[in-house]
Amino acid sequence: MSTSSKATRVLGWLALGGFAVLAALAFAWVPEDTRVTEQGDIVGQFDAVRLMFVHVPSAILAYTGFGFTFLASLAYLRWRTDWWDLMAHSSAEIGVVFGVLTLVTGSIWGRPTWQTWWEWGDVRLVTTLMMVLVFVGYLAVRRVPADAAVKARRSVVIALVGAVNIVIVNRSVEWWENRTLHQQSTLISRKIRDETLFTLSFAFFVGLVLFAWLLLHRFRVAYLQQQIEELEVDEALAERRSESGLSELSRGRP
Repeated sequence: MSTSSKATRVLGWLALGGFAVLAALAFAWVPEDTRVTEQGDIVGQFDAVRLMFVHVPSAILAYTGFGFTFLASLAYLRWRTDWWDLMAHSSAEIGVVFGVLTLVTGSIWGRPTWQTWWEWGDVRLVTTLMMVLVFVGYLAVRRVPADAAVKARRSVVIALVGAVNIVIVNRSVEWWENRTLHQQSTLISRKIRDETLFTLSFAFFVGLVLFAWLLLHRFRVAYLQQQIEELEVDEALAERRSESGLSELSRGRP
């Protein structure tokens, strides 16, 4: 039994090759982010701009993971199948991984740029942390011993709440522009070099390939775990019936 297949091997090699190309583009092709002010001062993100190629795709993939969990949860409510429940669980785990990576790379980027690792007054930072914690809670509920259908219904409620937070995080800079250190999207404002834009777009592609690879493997692991649990239950019931049969037989003897 394995979670590997031809499709996952192709995705895995694409992801590895993509990361190699991305590293070359980020360190050898993209220049430092600098600009000269009217006063003649040189300002910008300098080499910290290279963190964008990890930080921004990680944030988008966290949204993707949590959004996929929301959609799979809605599908579970509609069809009540284990397939959608397992998909929601698998996607949530991957979303949490990318959400944590977003927070970590954001803190590293913020130290040279904002002169602080963390700013509690920044709405984007705090709402992102809350979003990740909501889905950590989602995973915690999944670990609570209960009937599979009960756990699935509890998880759906948390996924619905978490989906609302996705919108809040994404629009926080526009809604509370005076309470955040974050600027509006550089893609929207077009304040980005052509080399940086191309490399960032390529990073999105590599990230999506990695996301698909992780989701396929995690879903298959979850499916195998479910099959093992059902097999263990069946074996336990069979043993119990066997013991009951032997007990009745022994009581029937003279």
